[in-house]
Amino acid sequence: KQWYQRRVRAALLIRLALAETFCDNCGIIALDEPTTNLDRDNIESLAKCLSNFIKQRHGNGNFQLIVITHDEDFVELLGRSEYIDHYYKVFKDPEQFSVIVKKSVAGLTERV
Repeated sequence: KQWYQRRVRAALLIRLALAETFCDNCGIIALDEPTTNLDRDNIESLAKCLSNFIKQRHGNGNFQLIVITHDEDFVELLGRSEYIDHYYKVFKDPEQFSVIVKKSVAGLTERV
């Protein structure tokens, strides 16, 4: 299982490296459920890698990272970065309409 999880994480990191190499001026990178099939250690490692990636891109005014996830712990880990200010939470209201709420990462955890 650990071998498989390392391969999944490595594949994500390779994709980020390729995106950085070939899309130097790209404004958006989107990740859909990046923590699927990862254990806690690999999730933490991915969060650190993404935080470093965001730090490198911080000066680029048009950069946005979109992470689609159900993993609230992963959002909390990303929220520890000083370069992430907010996130959007999407949920259904009692009438089953989608609601999008902008939230501050300051409420997630103390930044490191």
